[in-house]
Amino acid sequence: MHKIILKAANICHSFGGLMALKDVDFAIKSGEIVGLIGPNGAGKTTLFNLFTGHYAPTRGEILFNNLRISGLKPYQITPLGIARTFQNIRLFGQMSVLDNVLTGQHCRTRTGLFGAIIRTRSSKKEESRAHKTAQEMLHFVNLGDKKNEYASNLSYGERRRLEIARALATDPTLLLLDEPAAGMNPQETADLIELIRQIRVKMDKTILLIEHDMKVVMGISERVAVLNYGRKIAEGTPGEVQKNEAVIKAYLGESA
Repeated sequence: MHKIILKAANICHSFGGLMALKDVDFAIKSGEIVGLIGPNGAGKTTLFNLFTGHYAPTRGEILFNNLRISGLKPYQITPLGIARTFQNIRLFGQMSVLDNVLTGQHCRTRTGLFGAIIRTRSSKKEESRAHKTAQEMLHFVNLGDKKNEYASNLSYGERRRLEIARALATDPTLLLLDEPAAGMNPQETADLIELIRQIRVKMDKTILLIEHDMKVVMGISERVAVLNYGRKIAEGTPGEVQKNEAVIKAYLGESA
């Protein structure tokens, strides 16, 4: 039986007088692929930002592997095993593809400034391991032959995959994908769906994704949670969620 690795209880978050999340309960088990959907402004990315330490909840508690992470900073949460991609791609355009992935290894290295300057034996071994891991991640997302190119020279779909490779380089237990299929053409979307499946099967990762493309969400998620106006209004299998009257109303309006 898979254990719960992430649990959020009674989560509230406000921006000034605007309540973005209201009493949200959420849990994800190891090995799951879970979709998080809802209309624009429903609070999906805000919830991601709480899970990754970009915001601290106004009220409520977030546990990851039974450790309280609500209020921790991103640099404290990432080494615990949570990594993410962003709705708007955030890469270092004038760095090589390989160097972009190497930045994801930073949280797994121990060499300090002194060791890096004098090039100790341990620092060289660590650097070699980091390069090996980064290249493995690039091959996994089918970018191995692009490692020396500038990230800015990649196609849109390739940049999306590069961001996923960088997140995987942090060696996460839980991977959060924020609208990974946004802007992709049908072939890129199909390739992405297969990549996500392979990440779960071959790399044994748990995946939570926000996505507006219902074909992606319903085709790959084992469970789907729905937010609307900051509240969780439904949760269940893709089939159950598609038939839920509150979800239909949220997406299509009262007349539906």
